[in-house]
Amino acid sequence: MTVPSPEDIRALHEKHAPSREAFALVWTHCEIVWRIAEGLLDRWEETGPEMAAGVDRALVRAGCLLHDIGVYRLYDDNGRLDQANYLRHGVLGHGLLAEEGWPESLCRFCSCHTGVGLTRHDIEHQRLPLPPGDYLARTVEERLVMYADKFHSKTTPPTFLTADSYAAKVSRFGADKTVAFRELRAVFGEPELGGLVAEYGHAVR
Repeated sequence: MTVPSPEDIRALHEKHAPSREAFALVWTHCEIVWRIAEGLLDRWEETGPEMAAGVDRALVRAGCLLHDIGVYRLYDDNGRLDQANYLRHGVLGHGLLAEEGWPESLCRFCSCHTGVGLTRHDIEHQRLPLPPGDYLARTVEERLVMYADKFHSKTTPPTFLTADSYAAKVSRFGADKTVAFRELRAVFGEPELGGLVAEYGHAVR
C-alpha cells in the first residue's frame, strides 16, 4: 500500500469539509494529534528502539491526519454539528474513505480510535448508535493514533488533556476502560505538551 501524503490528505479534508470553520477545527486537531504521536514515537525510539523499529511512521501520520474526517458528515445545512450522534463520526469516516476507494487499513483509523476501543458488548449494553461490532485498535499504529488522540479535544474552545485528566475521564466508562488506558500509557508513555500548548494557545486540563 502506498501511504498518502499529508498534501493528499489535506486535499481530501478540503473536499469534504462543509465550511472553512469546520475544516480549521478538524484539520488543526488532526495535525495536533500527529504532533503528539510524533513526539511519543521519538521518545519511544530513544527508550525502546527495538519496539519502535517496526512502526510505520508514515502510516501513523496518515492515520492521525485522517482519523476524524467523518466529523464533516455530522454538520447540517446550517453549519450545526450533530452532537447527539457524535459517536458515529468514526464509522462515518470509515465509510467516507471507503467510498473514496481508500484501503481498509486506512479506513480503520477512523472507526477504531474512539475512546480506548468499543466492543460489541459496549454497543449492545449501552445502546450506542453504532452498527454492532468490535471497533478496537489492533495494530501498533492504530493503537498509537487512538492513544495520541486522547490528549487533545475539539471542545469549544479546544483543549489539551493530561494523562491523569483523561484517566479520570475514562474511569466513568468502567474498569476495563481504565485498564486499557493504563496499558496504553505504560507502552507509549506520556506526551510532552508544553511546546504544543505554547504554539496553539489551547488550555490544558
